[in-house]
Amino acid sequence: MNFLSIFDVIGPNMIGPSSSHTAGAVSIALLARKMFPEEVKKVTFTLYGSFAKTYHGHGTDRALLGGILGFSTDDERIRDAFSIATERGVEYEYIIDEKTMTNHPNTADIDLIGVTGHTLSIRGESIGGGKMKIVRINQIDVEFTGEYSTLIVSQTDKPGVVAHITQCLSEENVNIAFMRLFREDKGANAFTVVESDETIPSSVLEKIKTHEHVSDLMLIQM
Repeated sequence: MNFLSIFDVIGPNMIGPSSSHTAGAVSIALLARKMFPEEVKKVTFTLYGSFAKTYHGHGTDRALLGGILGFSTDDERIRDAFSIATERGVEYEYIIDEKTMTNHPNTADIDLIGVTGHTLSIRGESIGGGKMKIVRINQIDVEFTGEYSTLIVSQTDKPGVVAHITQCLSEENVNIAFMRLFREDKGANAFTVVESDETIPSSVLEKIKTHEHVSDLMLIQM
């Protein structure tokens, strides 16, 4: 049985009228920004469900852009996200999709293009009380919340890769809270998502990269 704390009910310190439509949206975009390895040149937000219907009135548009700019849920600069993005040279676009059915009504896709051409596509869901989860990376379904230090390993689904990741984490004394493999298909592109309730040392990244079937890594510290 799952229990809610009073903090789950009240929600986080936040700017905006709605924990789901503003605080949750900020958190989705801020986590996407932390996953991106370079400065953002352009971001495209595709909004679904209730996000698509009420995004302007509830400030979801500003909230998402504020997260990409690195603002936390209680940052007053969220109100000025449009002008700040323009000042920083960050292009932004909103696509409203009221036809596509998603698993959760508060869903947004975030497509990032960096200054050197690096790209990343993220789907997030705002699940209430300011909480959220990432449910897709580059068209592969995943699931994590960002509430833990999180290591995301992009790989080819081949025997021995997960064992290699586990060995590297063990050598660095990383205590694994959760570890899951998400893949397109057997032998295809995949992500291993490792969550830890402590800081994951960056030194583990170089060790994991030595495997021939590891293509990229993303590290998000709590």
